Amino acid sequence: MCQIVRVQWTIVPLTPPRPWIACSGCGGPRPFQSSGKVRLNANGRRLDAWLIYRCSACEKTWNRPIFERRNVRDIDAATLAALQSNDPDWIEGLAFDVEGLRQRAQRIDEFGDVDVRWRVLGDVGPVDAMEIDMVVQQRACLRLDRLLAAELGISRPRLWVLQTEARLRVHPERADGLRRRIRDGMRAVIVPEGDAERHALLDACARRLAPD
Repeated sequence: MCQIVRVQWTIVPLTPPRPWIACSGCGGPRPFQSSGKVRLNANGRRLDAWLIYRCSACEKTWNRPIFERRNVRDIDAATLAALQSNDPDWIEGLAFDVEGLRQRAQRIDEFGDVDVRWRVLGDVGPVDAMEIDMVVQQRACLRLDRLLAAELGISRPRLWVLQTEARLRVHPERADGLRRRIRDGMRAVIVPEGDAERHALLDACARRLAPD
């Protein structure tokens, strides 16, 4: 019987993208980073809302518009509550909204640092194959081959060989193969060749699931 170890990776990007904005303090474009704080301004029944960014060099601020002159009745209750409480999860989602940032900045720095949380969906035993389901909470600037190599302890060139030999399959299938960025809902199935690769996968499970 083929022993398939099924795991779930919850992948949490750590550094939000940084737009380059003309900084009044530095006298030229500089990368700005989210402060994690929003600003609300009321004018009668209309609201303005901004996410506050700070220059990475001099701490000057830039207010990224969330909306302007919006009638309170047109703002859903959850969004209004998140703004009023500076809800960190809601703000983080906005900070990772690269497409929204592209409307404000021509250059955006993205980062590939992530935290990967493993969960085994069943028992861990002899490994004939490993199936990895990926949950990506925010957009991540990280190639799939880099993630797999870092987490599994298998080199990137070897991963490409395994894909060529149909021992590594990624769903949904795409022409860019392992070069693609990781996305929510991706699944990778790897069939190791030989005891060394089987032990590498078992060691990866043991290492990532060991108590702190």
